[in-house]
Amino acid sequence: MNKLLFAFLSVLKFFRKLGLKLSGKTEDDVHKQRVVSGKSWDEFCDQLKLAGTVLKYSGTPHDAFSQAEGLRYLTRLTRAGLEAFVEYADPAFPVLRRMVHETVKMGADNPDNYYFNAQISGEYEYRITGNRNTVHYIGFFTQNGSYGTTGGLAPCGRLEGIDLELEKDGSFEIILSKEQRGKNWLKIEDESGLLMVRQTFLNRFEEVPAELKIINLNGQKSPAHITPKMIDEGLKMASMFVAGAPLLFARWAKGFQKHPNQLPQFDPEVSNAAGGDKNIIYYHSYWKLAEHEALVITVKPPECDSWNFQLNNYWMESLDYRYFNICVSKGNAHYENDGSIKVIVAHKNPGSGNWIDTSSHLEGTMCWRWYRLPKGAAPVQPNCAVFKFDEIRKK
Repeated sequence: MNKLLFAFLSVLKFFRKLGLKLSGKTEDDVHKQRVVSGKSWDEFCDQLKLAGTVLKYSGTPHDAFSQAEGLRYLTRLTRAGLEAFVEYADPAFPVLRRMVHETVKMGADNPDNYYFNAQISGEYEYRITGNRNTVHYIGFFTQNGSYGTTGGLAPCGRLEGIDLELEKDGSFEIILSKEQRGKNWLKIEDESGLLMVRQTFLNRFEEVPAELKIINLNGQKSPAHITPKMIDEGLKMASMFVAGAPLLFARWAKGFQKHPNQLPQFDPEVSNAAGGDKNIIYYHSYWKLAEHEALVITVKPPECDSWNFQLNNYWMESLDYRYFNICVSKGNAHYENDGSIKVIVAHKNPGSGNWIDTSSHLEGTMCWRWYRLPKGAAPVQPNCAVFKFDEIRKK
């Protein structure tokens, strides 16, 4: 599907160039005209206004609290989009940065993950250098496409920490290229547009994330000077991102409402297309609890590299894990004597189990993950039930 999309876009690009040639104009002439006339900015603002319609998408909660969070969500995505596609958009001089973090959230961002992104292109080759440090897991992934395009993010190359060859001091080097090079190699293709680095903590309060740097192997020592094309295209991509990403996840959230307070397994093809890790089994769903209710999730985890559960708001933003206990994982969970776990989603602390704080929310989305099950091992379905809070507190 993505190859067909890129082929279609290539055809459109061809006819656009043909039209410009017939008119006697160049691509640069068009970008200059759009910037000088103000059309670039006008279209950016119009697209942002259009993005606001997602707040009224079918199924969205219309109470003032949820709508306020939705507005903040759009401002956060705007900030992320401008940084990704305007400020750090040059694939000839990429910068590894945290696009999603404590105050920019989307798509059930994982509190136990430390994300790095960089804009790349199949036109270049790159080198990543760094030190592994103590984080539990690290994985490098190249994606074809972009969050700002209708084609989404298709997997391309991957290199996980278990396969990463390190020096004695924990340092390493990775080459990004179309043909295999070096002992640590990450594949890119003509359509590649994004480098993603996922680092997963067992205990994010104790482990140290890897130190990383990326350079273009063409020898460029500084970023190119700003051009009208960079700004015109950057604003267009940023606005597409702000409009496209929340619409995608609003559709997901609406679908999750069909099975409230349950955790069915999520379609891996859908998660992979949105940039998910194919070695993670996701259970996305919706939760909704009255003030006197609690959601109890019980499961005996299978053998796996790690697991976690998190609570999100309706917009699929993780709740504020800096100040509230909204996530539990393999490395910090309380286990029962038989190795099982009990997770309790409630508005107040029940005094037992692994309490997940709703942080003044009455509904939202949620996600359970099993990471890297051994080959042939089957995932385990978490059991969910809603109880009155007083019943939970007595147990």
